[in-house]
Amino acid sequence: MQDRAVKEGFQPLKKASTMPTSPRAPPAPPSVDELRIGDLADLRAQDLSKLYTFAEDREEIYISRLREAVAIKGVSAWVENRPKIVEMLEWAKAWAERLGAAEARFVENPKKGEDATLPPLLLITFAAETNLPHDKVRTVCAYGHLDVQPAKKDDGWDTEPFELTETKDGRLVGRGASDDKGPALSWLWVVEAHRKLNMKLPVRLKLLYEGMEEFGSEGLPEFVAREAVPPQPRFNDAKREITLDFKNAGWLSDVDHFVISDNQWLAKKTPCLTYGLRGVAYFEVIVSGPAQDLHSGVYGGSVHEPLNDLIHLLASLRHAPALGGMHHERIRVPGLLDDVPPVTDEERAKYATLDFDVEQYNREDVTGAQLENATNEKTLMARWRFPTLSIHGIEGAFSDPGAKTVLPRRVSGKFSIRQVPNMTSARTEALVTSYLESQWAALGSKYALEVKMVHGGPAWVSRTDHPNYVAASRAVTKVFGKPPDLTREGGSIPVANWLADATGMNVLLLPTSASNDGAHAQNEKWDKVNVTNAVKVLGTYLHEISKLVGPRPALCKCAPPTAEDLAKPGFFAFAKGFRCKCEL
Repeated sequence: MQDRAVKEGFQPLKKASTMPTSPRAPPAPPSVDELRIGDLADLRAQDLSKLYTFAEDREEIYISRLREAVAIKGVSAWVENRPKIVEMLEWAKAWAERLGAAEARFVENPKKGEDATLPPLLLITFAAETNLPHDKVRTVCAYGHLDVQPAKKDDGWDTEPFELTETKDGRLVGRGASDDKGPALSWLWVVEAHRKLNMKLPVRLKLLYEGMEEFGSEGLPEFVAREAVPPQPRFNDAKREITLDFKNAGWLSDVDHFVISDNQWLAKKTPCLTYGLRGVAYFEVIVSGPAQDLHSGVYGGSVHEPLNDLIHLLASLRHAPALGGMHHERIRVPGLLDDVPPVTDEERAKYATLDFDVEQYNREDVTGAQLENATNEKTLMARWRFPTLSIHGIEGAFSDPGAKTVLPRRVSGKFSIRQVPNMTSARTEALVTSYLESQWAALGSKYALEVKMVHGGPAWVSRTDHPNYVAASRAVTKVFGKPPDLTREGGSIPVANWLADATGMNVLLLPTSASNDGAHAQNEKWDKVNVTNAVKVLGTYLHEISKLVGPRPALCKCAPPTAEDLAKPGFFAFAKGFRCKCEL
């Protein structure tokens, strides 16, 4: 669906004086700081410095709560542990109720009928504390997940992974500390700060918590699609106007801005806003041979070997490093790179200002790895904006310690392609399947080949000039004293696409975790300083959202203007984002 940035009132990050003018243009609309609507002035006058002090004073309390949360072993990949996910969700629900939530309820997972172990979704709503009418108060929905990746001490952890351990250098080590329990639960502490300080919550805040993110978010896309059903327009004869009937509308239908804190900064100290993610297409290639495994000494040499054929096939996916070039340039699947957008001068210039050092990255983040590219720009482009093809493993082959002389009867190779904007999973699947089948024929294997795409999701890119991002940028700048880097990421967060596509609203990625937090890895940590910084930034973001002017995006269903519209007199204000098409 189309991005609705043009519908929302906002001041761009650059000054209005730098924007183009027109002889027919009316005076520039007042800045956000000059506008006063209803009791909005009272909300803006709230002193956020006391919120910051409050958060700092409660640092040990926040850590104590995080210790409780980390101790709940809600690993979604461990089916037998899924009751622990429910326990974690109940823990969060109890806190929401204690903080006076207008709503805190469980919703059955839409796929519960297919898998009885799936935990419910938790929906929480905190009412805005303002006298403004409903259609003037914005709704923010924050998504977070409370399940975690598997972890055992003998995986290489220095401490017990489900016992939060504070180190002398200010790290809070524990599974889920950074991904995503710490950031996700910080929204509750933002509300608590407002309650304790008698501050008005400036927006309507919804929290959507799930417990299956680390296992594919089973049931979440179905929930999002169902709860994004919009309100129905009704004609009011008495008032001679069209109003919106929310009676049968979905829970997400009145959300104006989505925000997710489930990723990391590019740097260790410099915060960022993330505006792009790569998608993924995950493949399994299966080779089926004899009816059973065979002894390599007794039968070896007399039969074709499935594993040998599979290795030849996987090796054909990319050229050898000796040929040079960047990673994506060595992918051999014909046509796969045809839809990759070219690098523009404007995009290239963005890389020069980012807080990133390739040598430090090699030394500290990917220790021991040999880099494919030696410059900041090429390394970040390889991570963010170009496709990759990575081989992950072979199922069915012997991999235990010791020596087993076996010819496996059936083997499957696993690999994935990270997709970038303009690439689609359907086209990627078709191109990969066609290429592998042609290579299989040329190989001359005597066995059957099956190629299947296990799952696929598109890339996601947002607009950094969108009001949602402008508000977040201002919040980060206030808390950290410097503007955030604007970054993309190589990984995938499918819920960003699901929310944007289903509702048409903007989705913001507002991370509160450092680049070296080690999500999914051994010794995952959250820096102690970010425990309080998260509360500060997320709280300030809500106040910056409340300063936006113009109609609420969720209530305005106008299509963005066409080039013809923008050429008409009177559309200048709309083009600047301060008024809606329906008002003109």
